[in-house]
Amino acid sequence: SVELYQTGRAIGPAACGEIDRAWPSKFSERRPGRLEARVERAMQPGLRSSPGAPRSDDPARRGSVKPWAAVVLRGRVATHRDYAAAPAHVRETYRLNHERQTLEFVRGKKAEYGALDRAQMSVWEAMDRLAELVDESDPDLDLPQPVHALQTAEGIRADGHPDWMVLVGLIHDLGKVLCLFGEPQWAVVGDTFPVGCAFSDRVVHADLFARNPDASDPRLRSDDGIYDRHCGLDRVHMSWGHDEYLYLVLREHLPDEALYVIRYHSFYACHSAGAYQHLLAPRDHELMKWVRAFQPYDLYTKAPELPDAEAVRPFYERLVAAHLPSKLRW
Repeated sequence: SVELYQTGRAIGPAACGEIDRAWPSKFSERRPGRLEARVERAMQPGLRSSPGAPRSDDPARRGSVKPWAAVVLRGRVATHRDYAAAPAHVRETYRLNHERQTLEFVRGKKAEYGALDRAQMSVWEAMDRLAELVDESDPDLDLPQPVHALQTAEGIRADGHPDWMVLVGLIHDLGKVLCLFGEPQWAVVGDTFPVGCAFSDRVVHADLFARNPDASDPRLRSDDGIYDRHCGLDRVHMSWGHDEYLYLVLREHLPDEALYVIRYHSFYACHSAGAYQHLLAPRDHELMKWVRAFQPYDLYTKAPELPDAEAVRPFYERLVAAHLPSKLRW
């Protein structure tokens, strides 16, 4: 069992069951096909598999991987992230997020969670605990988190990307365990954005920033705010949520490319809409290409059709064991 703590108080033992609960065993048939919209593969030296790690680009292994709902039809891509047609609860989640994510709030959450003293859990225990969580900010699909994780990872693996990127596909949303510690979804999910400077109109539902106290603070309303121009994102406070939290959990264990994708994969205003360029340093421009390579898999592999989790589970067990410790501090 795992003891989870909220402000130092145990909220009860969480008896983490078998992996099977996080990896549903009954899935519909997989659809044939292959990704039509492929991202450029950047198989740089030094970013391939670690010694002993299962190779995601091994031709023998890839032959057993059959893409299913990761098929991206050109006419269908435009239907994703359609916030105008999203259920009302999506906008409500963003209303709370945009009104309450202030510089003071973010600094407080970093101090609160930065010690990583809430729990010790394996990747699989964290996945198990998220089996019932549905992201209230997602306008596209309402499947549990482990299903989205596997869809993303399998799409990446099918295209032969480095093993660290496949791993990121599997674990990129595990920071949503913040919900287990009593955090509301508006402080966990949704697109991220810088605080401490002017809010961009390219952020989803930007009109909802009007009631954020920082929007009326003269120190924070300019483009640069408290930051130096081109200071680099590692010096910028991003809105608090699962991205930043998982980065804190994993920063001692994964390469920079993997950590950058985890930390900024929800920063759509920048990596997809081109906002906040004045805050980026040369390092950000170099690493952001990995976020852009990852983004289509995170977005366009979402579909009702489900993968054969039991068939691929052994591969992911070996992949996780090769890169991460058996227990992580949360």
